[in-house]
Amino acid sequence: MSTPILANFINGQFVAPAGSEMLDIVDPSTGKTVAQAPVSVESDVNDAMAAAKAAFPGWSRSTPSERQRALLLLADAVDANSDALVEAQHRNTGQPRATIATDEVAAGADQLRFFAGAARLLEGKSAGEYIEGMTSWVRREPIGVVGQVTPWNFPLLMAIWKIGPALAVGNTLVLKPSDTTPESTLELARISQGILPDGVMNIVLGDASTGSLIVEHPVPGLISITGSVRAGMAVASGAAHTLKRAHLELGGKAPAVVFEDVDVAKTASAIADFSFYNAGQDCTAITRVLVHESIHDAFVDAFNAEAEQRTTGSADDADNYFGPLNNVRHFTEVVDKVAALPDHAVVTTGGHRVGDTGFFFEPTVVTQVRQTDAIVQDETFGPVITVQSFSTEEEAITMANDVRYALASSVWTRDHARALRVSRDLDFGAVWINTHILLTAEMPHGGFKYSGYGKDLSMYGVEDYTRIKHVMSSLE
Repeated sequence: MSTPILANFINGQFVAPAGSEMLDIVDPSTGKTVAQAPVSVESDVNDAMAAAKAAFPGWSRSTPSERQRALLLLADAVDANSDALVEAQHRNTGQPRATIATDEVAAGADQLRFFAGAARLLEGKSAGEYIEGMTSWVRREPIGVVGQVTPWNFPLLMAIWKIGPALAVGNTLVLKPSDTTPESTLELARISQGILPDGVMNIVLGDASTGSLIVEHPVPGLISITGSVRAGMAVASGAAHTLKRAHLELGGKAPAVVFEDVDVAKTASAIADFSFYNAGQDCTAITRVLVHESIHDAFVDAFNAEAEQRTTGSADDADNYFGPLNNVRHFTEVVDKVAALPDHAVVTTGGHRVGDTGFFFEPTVVTQVRQTDAIVQDETFGPVITVQSFSTEEEAITMANDVRYALASSVWTRDHARALRVSRDLDFGAVWINTHILLTAEMPHGGFKYSGYGKDLSMYGVEDYTRIKHVMSSLE
């Protein structure tokens, strides 16, 4: 059987690329090629930008209720095409199908409905006479064409996080999915036909060179990326040349701070869920567990047992908790990071590849690490969790904040006042109390420091896709 050749989606149609270079799209469960995707070149990006620019006047002048209706119809279509979306993504990620169906398709449809409602709720300062004889008011307007780049860890959901707020407020867009996971985004484009006007949403496939063409193109007024710190820095630098706004959701190194008053077994089980979910390929996933010294050993024993219960392997085995690492390069990086652990570090469970096909890696727990170790400081983005001990609340906060990332964190305690203090002092964009990783469309998601800037979800995220204009009129 021939290998499918994927196409760009420009001006409402799937179109062949101008360039001839192709990328193999590999199923990480098997290591086998399941499709080929083009590396879009300058003329492809130009065509997509021209389509988005031409569609902008009509889409931006549509009423909020019209944009709401389109997004509601798209959400319904996402639900109706769940099976096709799941299979398209499963081919590229190896994630369990049930996980994709629940956490990306159903959740994505729900978030589209939130963004549909947000289209009718934009606010600004009330009009007033701040100068005698003059009335002023504020217009909140779409930016124009938006360039977007999405990652491979949650391909469909991250596309919806980008597309939803951009379209809700009247922007048009050109989006590049990850070069390893494009198929669910293309399936989303397919089901948008007849719902979104031609040119409003355009998808171009390619690698980092294609992303650079989008970032440096003169048409977009905003570039939004979810990806690595390295990629975010490249976007910020590239956008600066034409003074574009940048919206960056980047890496994380999330701590879970566990105090001595918790139920150790229950907490270890919950933290294992939030650490190994999606093979740890989640920028908000728990990667560092900081445990009070009085319960450290008991927690490690319980956590090891929980880790060993969260098996990985084929998505066809319902007992497996998570699937493979996404691609061979990332798999090799995780393997190398574990192999490079310092002599004082102790792997208490895991640490090895699972099977001889695909990119599966065991749930891994590492203890006796030091704050300056690379495994503590640098993002691993895999099922590798460190455990450290602390003696005081102040020490725990210092250790938690002593990384360059600042996206997500959690505190685990029965002491309400302590939970409030620690949530105040943790220097992260999100803090959970006695839970972790859960997100809702109504609340913002985004970090500080090397985790980037700008918000996804919520009205804060919607407003990031707008610009503010002051209008003043004479009363005479």
